[in-house]
Amino acid sequence: MASLVVGVLVAATNAGAQVAPPRGMAIDTRMAEDLGVTVGARVRLSAIPGEPGDSVLVAAIFERKADPAEVARREYRVRLHLDHLQHLMQYDDRVDRFAVGTRTGASVDSALARINHVAFGFRAHASRDVAVQSSRTFRVVERFHAAIGIITVVASAVFLLCLLLLSVEERKRDIAALRLMGISRATVVRALVIEAAIVSLAGSVLGAGIGWIASLIVNAHFQNVYRTPLVFALLTPQIFAFATGLSLVLGIGAGAAAGWRLVRASPLSLMGR
Repeated sequence: MASLVVGVLVAATNAGAQVAPPRGMAIDTRMAEDLGVTVGARVRLSAIPGEPGDSVLVAAIFERKADPAEVARREYRVRLHLDHLQHLMQYDDRVDRFAVGTRTGASVDSALARINHVAFGFRAHASRDVAVQSSRTFRVVERFHAAIGIITVVASAVFLLCLLLLSVEERKRDIAALRLMGISRATVVRALVIEAAIVSLAGSVLGAGIGWIASLIVNAHFQNVYRTPLVFALLTPQIFAFATGLSLVLGIGAGAAAGWRLVRASPLSLMGR
C-alpha cells in the first residue's frame, strides 16, 4: 500500500454495477468523521476536481500517527495500492520521492555519496537531515520553553529564599529561646533545614499533582481540536524527580541561609534586648 496526502477527494456515490470489482482503499479517521464514510462505502476518487474518477470501496479506516509536523495541517490522508495510484495520478513509472534502507552496520554517508554520484535529476538525503529540516520550528519552541523554565526556576528560588527569610524572621524569639536553653547553633539550623526540606517536598508533590491535572486538560483539549493522538503536555517520572530534587536543593539551601543568618546573632539581641 502507498500512503499520500490527497487534497481533493470524493463524495459518496451510488454508482451502478461495475464490470470489474471496485478497488479498495484506506482512509484516515478524520476523513471518516468529516464525510460520514464507513467501511464498505463506495466513493468516487479523482485526481482533478470535476472528473468522474474511479469508483473505490472503503476497505479500512486507520488512525493517524502522532506526527508533530502534521498537527496543524487539515489535509486528509488515504492509502491506495501502488498500481491504482499510478493509474489515478497518471504518473506511470515516476515517483516524487521514495525511501531506501541500509543494512545494519552499513555506512549511510557512503551510501548517500554513491547514490548522489550516479544520480541524475534527483538527490538523496539522510532521514536524520530531513527530520532536522522539518523540525526547526519545534526546536525554536523547545528553546523558548527552556528559557521560560530557567526564568521560572530562578524566580522561584528567589521567592522561596525570601519566604523562608521572612518565616524565620518571625520566629526570632523562638530561636533566641532555644539558644538560651543551651541548644547549639547547628541543632537549630538543622531543625530549620529539615522543616524547609519537608515544605519543599510537600510543595513538589502538590505541584506535580497540579501539573498532572493540567496536562490531562491540555491534552484532552488539543487532541480534540486537532484530532490527533499526539501528546501535547507530558509529566514523566524523570521530570518529577528533577523537579523534586531541585526543589529540595533550593529549599535546603534557603533554609540553611536563613537559619545561619539568625543563629549568628546574639540571643539577647534576637529577644530585642
